Amino acid sequence: MEQKMIHLTIDNIPVTVPEGTTVLEAARAAGIKIPSLCYLKDVNEIGACRICVVEVKGARSLMASCVYPVSEGMEVLTNTPKVRHSRQLTLELMLSNHRMDCLTCNRNAHCELRQLAADLGIDAVRYAADDLKPQLEASALHLVRDNSKCVLCRRCTAVCRKRQEVGVIGPNDRGFRTHIGCAFDRDLAEVDCVSCGQCIVACPTGALQEQDSTAEVLAALHDPSKHVVVGPAPSVRVTLGECFGMPVGSNVEGKMVTALKRLGFDKVFDVDTAADFTIMEEGTEFLERLQNGGTLPMITSCSPGWIRFCEQHYPDMIPHLSSCKSPQQMFGALVKSYYAEKAGIDPKDIYVVTIMPCTAKKYEVKREEQRMKNGCMPVDAALTTRELSRMITQAGMMFDHLPDGEFDPMLGISTGASVIFGATGGVMEAALRTVAAKLMGDDQAPLEFHEVRGIKDIKEATYELPGRTVKVCVASGLANARIVLDGVKSGEMQYDFIEFMACPGGCVNGGGQPLHSAITRSFTDLRGLRAAALYKQDEGMAHRRSHENPVLKEVYATYLGEPGGHKAHEILHCTYVPQTRYRV
Repeated sequence: MEQKMIHLTIDNIPVTVPEGTTVLEAARAAGIKIPSLCYLKDVNEIGACRICVVEVKGARSLMASCVYPVSEGMEVLTNTPKVRHSRQLTLELMLSNHRMDCLTCNRNAHCELRQLAADLGIDAVRYAADDLKPQLEASALHLVRDNSKCVLCRRCTAVCRKRQEVGVIGPNDRGFRTHIGCAFDRDLAEVDCVSCGQCIVACPTGALQEQDSTAEVLAALHDPSKHVVVGPAPSVRVTLGECFGMPVGSNVEGKMVTALKRLGFDKVFDVDTAADFTIMEEGTEFLERLQNGGTLPMITSCSPGWIRFCEQHYPDMIPHLSSCKSPQQMFGALVKSYYAEKAGIDPKDIYVVTIMPCTAKKYEVKREEQRMKNGCMPVDAALTTRELSRMITQAGMMFDHLPDGEFDPMLGISTGASVIFGATGGVMEAALRTVAAKLMGDDQAPLEFHEVRGIKDIKEATYELPGRTVKVCVASGLANARIVLDGVKSGEMQYDFIEFMACPGGCVNGGGQPLHSAITRSFTDLRGLRAAALYKQDEGMAHRRSHENPVLKEVYATYLGEPGGHKAHEILHCTYVPQTRYRV
């Protein structure tokens, strides 16, 4: 059915948009930016902050444009004295209850509140509260919350509730005492937060930020007794550039490597290499289950946020999880075993740092289940993309002027299969490339599996492999994981292999990725552009299947033995355990 079009004027400009469009969206189509604060498209559309108000001819009061639908013949004015005065007064009242240490706030360059004040011409705050003190909570391993900077926009609570269906935070108390917190004001460490960090990237101010690990990493870099090794995750190479004003989806792999070497890391390896080991182990495990009556569907274990969600909400599904460690943990384990032996370095003297798109990785590095037989934890510190960008800036590097460098070779050669791990469906496609090749031969097996690509929330595909029809599923965002798991448990959904990623869109949209305003997040396809850059790199790679990686072949031949063998299990696998949802 053809969609009905609506004709209206905005600031006397004729506009034609589909029925159901909001005034805010229609204005944007006409090249008019209406300021907003609480609005986040498809996540938080509640018209609560009243920053986006406009005049509508015939309406009795100013209307919130983010929730007000267009109608035929509507006349809208967005820049009248009445509108400007209302927006300014509303923002001043917000600022009266906001601790303004802007010069030292880690969000000072990405604060939507500060930008709003500039856009609306606020040059003084008449009602400033000078006695506001920090209200810090840092109980969680991945996050610090400071409610003295919260503006009660509720974007964090909406993404936690709607996108992730975890819902551990919400408004407590009423009126002037309203604040965001957990039920009964419990600490985040005491509830079933999965550490995904989606609340951080949704927050418009400095009320939420990741636990900063840069100081301890810098201390290790300046400790002569430590051999410091670093590895970036697949998606970081297509997001780091955004921190320095480069276009979304810019692949800055070479500049990133140069920056890491100039920061003083002794070795710069690539977590992509470990992702290839993940595919070899996970693919071997899947084939063993498929051919020998193992527990199906098998579910990937690369996303620590998803793993924690499963352990807390679906402990009965733990037998379905692959026993493989995540690429981050495999990377650290290989550095502190294979690399340590080859380099003649005591693993206890090696300090492993990873650069991750995900705040849940900060939680994962502390999990005792990951401890190695030699007593070491595989990874010592996990930095987000944002933390790395701050280290580069503080070191005085002009990132966009850096020459391209190359990873150190021992654990720094990747394939196209590992590169695409950063996009939802990437782990599944990488696994299918190797599984299909093992069953059909490299010459006969397809290289690309487009059915599992794209940013659709839940994707299904069926493939005919020798002797078996294999049905797979890919889901990102924990709300979608819940849909699939409930379907599997009820018998309505039947699969052989499932990929889950905690963050919507996968790692390219992780909680540790660069910050963007709500307008950018609402109207720019960040996930699609970033993922496209990974698939473009994949197309140009010399090796596009994990089992073709020459480093992987060398390590299995001289150190690990067969994929899925005893030594590989000892180093690259772990156990996952049920966790209580509420702790004391």
